[in-house]
Amino acid sequence: MRKSKKERQSLLKQTINDTPFITDEELADKFGVSIQTVRLDRLELSIPELRERIKHVAVKQLDDEVKSLPLEEVIGEIIDLELDSSAISIFEVKKEHVFSRNQIARGHHLFAQANSLAVAVIDDELALTAKANIRFTRQVKEKERVVAKAKVIHTDEEKGRTTVEVTSYVGSELVFSGEFDMYRSKTTKKAGFSNEDRN
Repeated sequence: MRKSKKERQSLLKQTINDTPFITDEELADKFGVSIQTVRLDRLELSIPELRERIKHVAVKQLDDEVKSLPLEEVIGEIIDLELDSSAISIFEVKKEHVFSRNQIARGHHLFAQANSLAVAVIDDELALTAKANIRFTRQVKEKERVVAKAKVIHTDEEKGRTTVEVTSYVGSELVFSGEFDMYRSKTTKKAGFSNEDRN
């Protein structure tokens, strides 16, 4: 049975609170209504669109966490971060990111998303890319959303090097993969230093 507008809006608000990164399309499917109806519901409830929700959550959670570069210098929106472990970012491919003749994304944008995520995941104020081994596995088009996932796979404290593996997807399709050898300063907490010591 179709829910009343009041019931639907109440459930929609609860769903977005529980899963802030859900899309309007997914909400429309969930409630059996059109995308336009979902957008109107959001407007009435003063709930921002997905991109703004991502930005709000990312800034709120990550501003004090990312140490190696300013948050605004990260390519894509970071939505999850565990320093020296893993990170996830989302990159929306727009007109300015693609070749005009075929609407295919320029490769350096995908690399920049992955590389900046590899930098951001490092728990250090200095993190530089020493070497990168990358592979583009399929073309990415305008309006597609690229989700990059970074995972720290090895850290050599003595050499001040960390290896980060990044895989990028559009939906369930792998579009980019890379292994980044990151240089970091050797003054880590394990060596008896704290953040305060470095500031």
